[in-house]
Parts: sequence; C-alpha cells; structure tokens
Amino acid sequence: MKLNGETKNLTDHISLREFLRQEGFSDTRIAVERNGEIVPKGEYANIVLSDSDTLEVVAFVGGG
Repeated sequence: MKLNGETKNLTDHISLREFLRQEGFSDTRIAVERNGEIVPKGEYANIVLSDSDTLEVVAFVGGG
C-alpha cells in the first residue's frame, strides 16, 4: 500500500485506525483520503486496509 507516496507493507489485516496509530498519527487532528475519497473519522475503526490501498494523510498544525 502507499501512505503519502511511500510504499508500506501490510503484514496482517489492520483497521485504518490501528494503522494510523502505528504510524504515529493522532486521529484527532488529521484528515484521511483513501483511494481518492475522504474517510469520515467515525469509519476509521471499520475500514480494513489492503495492499492495494492508497492513503493520503494530512495533519493539521495549530499556530499563530
């Protein structure tokens, strides 16, 4: 699979929520696009990733 343009190998079935945690993302300040479609935060735990998926994750950074 691809995460922000980088190839990642999935070794097992994993939910989007767990994958994001493993990659160091906090799901409170991010937006996720999977295969060209925005994923609602409420669906992160229900989506099981596959090697053919492409994810784009954008983290929101506060500042002033």
